[in-house]
Formats: sequence, structure tokens, C-alpha cells
Amino acid sequence: MSADAFVAGATGFTGRELVRLLAESGRRVVAHVRPDSPRLGEWRARFEAMGATVDATPWDEVRMTETLRAHAPAVVHALLGTTRARGRETGDDYESVDYGLTALLLRAAVASGVRPRFVYLSSVGASPRSKSAYLRVRGRLEREIRESGLPFTFARPSVITGPDRDDSRPGERVGAALADAGLTVLRGLGARRTASRYRSTTNVTLAGALCRIGFDPGFENRSAEGDDLRG
Repeated sequence: MSADAFVAGATGFTGRELVRLLAESGRRVVAHVRPDSPRLGEWRARFEAMGATVDATPWDEVRMTETLRAHAPAVVHALLGTTRARGRETGDDYESVDYGLTALLLRAAVASGVRPRFVYLSSVGASPRSKSAYLRVRGRLEREIRESGLPFTFARPSVITGPDRDDSRPGERVGAALADAGLTVLRGLGARRTASRYRSTTNVTLAGALCRIGFDPGFENRSAEGDDLRG
């Protein structure tokens, strides 16, 4: 039986919530966990208890192509990413993870012949000309996804917050709260679009939006940001 959704980055801050919400909504969801994860057994038990299928295909283009062909998902969710701090520890940086693995997944999705909608977790401000390495990578990927010939949806949140990250980020939460307060003032002064675009979003809210827009015909071949991701 074909899957409704394949989630790459399923163990991440937003990915784990997306898997849960997809499964709760009755979708047939495949949660990808890298085979060398030290927590593979834990994630397998957790996701299977939700009703999801766990896949541990290695990050190899040929094997990932075969996996997508076998599962034939209607939607592929690409939620892959690392952090600057993690990159300093492991050597896995934006180029190798955020770009490299997502580009591999995109090529595999194209080669599979299934033609899933490719739902990519990008970011507000993504541009191949950005001074930020994080935003440059996302801008490059958006361009490549557009050129792939697959149907797509880009989700472009601002700061993603929430209390249950694996790594504690109290400074980020405080910064997001202060920024949101300033954006509320801007909204009151009439800058509604700017306030909506840059206001923070929790991982749970974002996952709910991804669960919804990934299957919404109205979001095919377009971007979602701001209130689209909080509605």
C-alpha cells in the first residue's frame, strides 16, 4: 500500500511532531531515521507506537531512490538540518546536511518516478545571494526544487520555538519573545504583513501547518509563510 507521507528529518524538533500529527490524522506515514542513529531503537518504538512505519535507509542515492519507489509516498517532507554548534562538534555543516542530504533526497524523489509533492522546510529570507550561509543553502535548494519538475511546497517560518528541544536554547526563546513583542507593536501601526512574516512559530504549530498544507491543492507550487503557518 502506498504511503501518504515520507518524513525525512523525522527525529528533529519539528519532524517528530509532524510524524505524530500525520499518524493521528489517519495518514499512512513513513518516518525516516538514519541507520547509524544511537537512538534508532528508541525512535523505532516511539514512532511505531504512534502508528507510523519506521524506515532506516542509509543516505545513499540509489538506495533512497529504491525506498521512495517502494513506499510511493504522495508527499515527501524534507525537514533536514543541523546547527552551527553541532557542526563544530561533528563536522556536519549546512553544506553537508542541510544542502547535501536534502539535494540527495530530491534527486531520489525525481528518480523514483513516483512524482511526490516535495514539501521543503525552508526559512523566511531564503536566498542564494544571502550573506547568511543558512539562508543561502535554503535559497539554492528552493531553486533546485523548482527546477526539478516535481510539485512542491515551501514552508518559510521565522524563528521556530518550543520547550522540548534536545538542546536547551533559553536565549533563543527570550529573543523570540522580545522580537514578537516588537512585531505586535508594528502590527498595531499597520505593518501587518511584516509582523505576520517574522513572528515566531512553535514546532507544534508548524508541524500542524505542514500536515495541512502538504496535501492542500491550494499550496501546490507555492510558498507558505507567516499566518499560512499558524492558521
